[in-house]
Amino acid sequence: MRRLASAGWRMIAACCVVVCFTAASSADVIVLKNGRRIVAVNVREADGKISGETPAGTFTLPAPMVERIERDAPGSSPAANLRWDPPRADVSSDAGGGAQPVVRGGAIDLEALQRLRRAASNGDAAAVARAADAESAVSAFEFNRGDLDEALVHAGRALAFEPAKETLLLNVAYLRLRRAEFGTALGYLERARRVAPDSPEGAKLTGWAYYGLNRLPQAVEEWRRSQRLRPDDDVAGALAKAERDLEAERNFREDGSEHFVLRYDGAAAPELARSILRQLEDDFRSVSAALDFRPAEPVAILLYTNRAFADITRAPAWVGAINDGRIRIPVQGLVSVTPELARVLRHELTHSLIAGKTRGRCPVWLQEGVAQWMDGSRVGPATAASLASLYDRHQDPSLASLEGSWMNLPNDFVGTAYAWALAVVESLVRAGGPGDIERLLDRMASEATPEAAVRSAVRLDYSALNRLTVEYLRSNYSR
Repeated sequence: MRRLASAGWRMIAACCVVVCFTAASSADVIVLKNGRRIVAVNVREADGKISGETPAGTFTLPAPMVERIERDAPGSSPAANLRWDPPRADVSSDAGGGAQPVVRGGAIDLEALQRLRRAASNGDAAAVARAADAESAVSAFEFNRGDLDEALVHAGRALAFEPAKETLLLNVAYLRLRRAEFGTALGYLERARRVAPDSPEGAKLTGWAYYGLNRLPQAVEEWRRSQRLRPDDDVAGALAKAERDLEAERNFREDGSEHFVLRYDGAAAPELARSILRQLEDDFRSVSAALDFRPAEPVAILLYTNRAFADITRAPAWVGAINDGRIRIPVQGLVSVTPELARVLRHELTHSLIAGKTRGRCPVWLQEGVAQWMDGSRVGPATAASLASLYDRHQDPSLASLEGSWMNLPNDFVGTAYAWALAVVESLVRAGGPGDIERLLDRMASEATPEAAVRSAVRLDYSALNRLTVEYLRSNYSR
């Protein structure tokens, strides 16, 4: 594994961790035996039943209907380390205000939905309310099956029927936040506040919007307000983290460029900060073109002394940089952009753009594989031989086990995880070119599971992808 050395800096450059702290960072996925997947929070198992909460409200299922529960599923857009529950809609998945349900049997009844829309066209208040409820139900249905685009379309239609209804404004804001459209979300949240000034949910989401916009003082103010209105343990955790950040950054300097906001403490020279911004802007052009994605908001970069980095991030000792929606890098002792720092910057920028392109739904193995590929890393003969040997002994890493956070991986396994992720991406690029990677990332944003995205994009399951990887390693790196 490559190490970065300087006067005051020792870090494993390959171990630059992306951490997607999101609205659903602790959400679970309930996989039913019929193949349906339900994204939910507060999932509980008791007395032969499984219950949880979705945007449409609470639910309870008989345990025999459930194939498995995928705990701590990946989320969607950068935010604080906070468990987010979607705003509560006033409808169930079978909503229709007494009319025929628009969602039933796991499908949308488009004819029933159209009838409700037509009935509302004359402006009758009851018909308008039923149409809004129906659109909200469809939005919740689409959200539960992972289609944020369609969920937003129907949430917007519901709001068009009742533009002054707080829950509908919060639903649209929530979905915008999930897409990392923080500035747009803030506009809906300001409208919601005019309707319901003392809404704890509104303050909670507004804090998230400000955090995403890198406006920490306002985020802290909103989360404190939310806590005063309705104490919440998860908001308390996010608030504590934001307050630590705010205190650490109190005396930070700030600089910026077209696509970045950079903050740094006194240990980082202004010349270094400007050099980093120039490097990042150069990388932005090439990485955004390769991934076919440009974020809606500037990317935040934070430069720390080594001690401050450890205190703020509380990351394992092997972590050399963190991307939790804000790229955090220790730079003590550096006065210029070294080749290794340039690799780290490109690596972390890739993480940020992938998170935006996939709306936070990219598994970590693909995140790390693509980020390493983009920073110029390659497996090499010795590592290839070691990985092939693991495969022969049936000890190759399971990609399913590498989908979620790597922060708790055993120290002696970290190198293998990074190397295998890079090998998988190398094999995909060799087999189908960089276009396969872009297509796979697109599928991650829309398919129900990462493995389903792999099947859709490259016609392989995880087992076949591991086999392809080893075949590539042997053909490309054999001596």
